[in-house]
Amino acid sequence: MTRLHLVMLATAGSAALLLGAFAFQHIGGMAPCKMCIWQRYPHVIALLIGLVALKLQSRLLILLGALSVFATGAVGVFHVGVEQGWWQGPTTCSSGPIGGKTADELLDQILTAPLVRCDEIAWEILGISMAGWNALISFALVILWLMALRRAAPKKIFGC
Repeated sequence: MTRLHLVMLATAGSAALLLGAFAFQHIGGMAPCKMCIWQRYPHVIALLIGLVALKLQSRLLILLGALSVFATGAVGVFHVGVEQGWWQGPTTCSSGPIGGKTADELLDQILTAPLVRCDEIAWEILGISMAGWNALISFALVILWLMALRRAAPKKIFGC
């Protein structure tokens, strides 16, 4: 498989994960929690980087694509840990004490937005939550990006 094909596949992978997330949200009616949203940003970045890397064929862009999907995979692992109760997540979307908010501020938060908790698993298949699937697939995408990096010409590290 050529470097170009690997970049296209990795870019399409991030696009597919984003489309899946939006489908669960808008078609399936599953509002995302704060950490679910956090996991989307690096995929958007990887998608944009991938589109530019297809044109510029830069090793630096390919490396940034790999780092981007690694970041979303890491957030996914953290989110799984929160879901499993291995560690506490952000106090604004997990059970437990909500740091520094008055009763009025909490009431305003509840009334203005749907409270989707990060520590509850909304959907899972084969015992793996959406956050877990995001992490696993994202780490597979990291491998694709790194394979593309390995196949890129050494002189193209900065796009020159």
